[in-house]
Amino acid sequence: MQIEPFHIAVPDADMDDLRRRIRATRWAPATPSPAWQQGIDPAWLREFVDYWANQFDWRAAEQRLNRQPQFIADVHGQRVHFIHRRGVGHAPYPLVVTHGWPGSFVEFEALLERLCDPAAFGGDPADSFDVVVPSLPGFAFSPAPAQPGTSAFQVADLWVSLMSGLGYRRFGAQGGDLGAGVSLALAARHPQAVDGVHLNFLPSSYEPAIGAAQRPLTSEEERFLREKNDWAALEGGYAHMHATKPLTLAASLNDSPVGLAAWIAEKFRAWSDCEGDVERVFSKDELLTNISLYWYTQCIGPAIQMYWENRLQPMRFAEGQRIVPPVGFARFPKEISHPPRSWLERTFNVAQWTDMPGGGHFAAMEKPDLLAAEIRSFFRPLRT
Repeated sequence: MQIEPFHIAVPDADMDDLRRRIRATRWAPATPSPAWQQGIDPAWLREFVDYWANQFDWRAAEQRLNRQPQFIADVHGQRVHFIHRRGVGHAPYPLVVTHGWPGSFVEFEALLERLCDPAAFGGDPADSFDVVVPSLPGFAFSPAPAQPGTSAFQVADLWVSLMSGLGYRRFGAQGGDLGAGVSLALAARHPQAVDGVHLNFLPSSYEPAIGAAQRPLTSEEERFLREKNDWAALEGGYAHMHATKPLTLAASLNDSPVGLAAWIAEKFRAWSDCEGDVERVFSKDELLTNISLYWYTQCIGPAIQMYWENRLQPMRFAEGQRIVPPVGFARFPKEISHPPRSWLERTFNVAQWTDMPGGGHFAAMEKPDLLAAEIRSFFRPLRT
């Protein structure tokens, strides 16, 4: 496997073009609805993108991101961008952490520090990890796949090859959002390589066998499925668009930085434990570092394409099918779905389950200390 160092360097011309586009925005007419009721709040968005054009320092963000050891690997013809951060300790345990949408590898800056050097945060150096954070194909600096068919299952195959090429024959996996699907696919397809999987989200397409031969649904499971369907009806329009008409959406989001900012920032507010104030949890600079990454790499279209692929290859399991590697689950209170433990236990060996005291969908950014502690606890008995 060929690996080369990588350094982020956005051309000045791209930054100038971004500012020009923001200043030339043709704003949509406002409606009389209350703020945030129908999506992004136009007043907040105007102030947000004005900050993007006139105050946000991409070069400072770029310099900070470049302090992370980044690489590009050619994995069976697919180029994959990744961070490879070595742990501080006697025997760091290898862990691949996978992001989702609308996130990116920048979600894990704080988490990386806590996983790789736990002693610096009051933890035990024996809990340190070697952490690999790949960018999903089509996200950030990982080019889009040349051929159709790259769902979570094919990404799992890429990750096994990547980790093997880095010298890790066995390892753990962690993920939320799309990364949770990749992590479960790793456990399902590669139990000989994956010691265990830790999740802070359950993929929406996950469906265990619930036929006549299986135990009937519990009242908790029935309530979860009703809530899941209700959420999809009111909040899941973005996912339906991603999974059915990604190119139509990409045509506008790739051309308009304001449209892109609205599409992504609204989700950070809606899915986080922010009590309606997104800047209570995320600074403008944190939000714009992630959004700028989508803008400068023009990856919004290729990124949402994965929803199309996952719809064609959903995470469904047959009657009697069991996944061998143990699973840990951290259920954050403001996550967009709250599956009961029994729902996962129909297919998975759930070895650790924790109801978290705070946090939402972007747990690595919102509650890095809590998430790091859960990951350390889950993998501690698996290190041998």
